[in-house]
Amino acid sequence: MIEIGSHHQRLPMTSSAKPTVYVVDDDAAVLGSLQFLLETDGFAVRTFRNATALLNASGAQGADCYVIDYKMPDINGIELAGRLRQSDEGTPVILITGYPDGNISARAAAAGVKDVILKPLLDETLVKSIRHAIRGGRGN
Repeated sequence: MIEIGSHHQRLPMTSSAKPTVYVVDDDAAVLGSLQFLLETDGFAVRTFRNATALLNASGAQGADCYVIDYKMPDINGIELAGRLRQSDEGTPVILITGYPDGNISARAAAAGVKDVILKPLLDETLVKSIRHAIRGGRGN
C-alpha cells in the first residue's frame, strides 16, 4: 500500500490550467492514494483499473501524462506504454512498479517511458517526475 508522506510540498505549475494525469493500476487502494496525492497537488486525475479500461475509454488521449503500473493482469505497463506511444505519441508515460527486475528500465525506455519509479512510491518523487515529464513537452 502506498503511504502519503507528511513532508510533501507542492510544486507550482507554470500554467494556470490543471494538467491531467491518467493513472492505471489494478489495485484500488493504490488508485485511491495516487488520486488523492495528485489532486492535492493540483492535477486533474482520471483513474483506470486496468490497461483495457484505458484503451477502451472515450477521450483516453486527453492526458498530459500517464502513470502506469507495470504488473497488471491484462496487459503489462511496458506493453501499454508501447501501445500509447503508437496512438498518442507525445504524451509522457511514467511506470510504477513493485517488481523491479534487472532490465525493466531498458525495456521501459525502449517503449518510450520517461521514468520508472519503485513502489512504495515516495510522493515527492512521483510528483516531481510527472511535472518534469509534462514540462518536457510532447514528443520528447
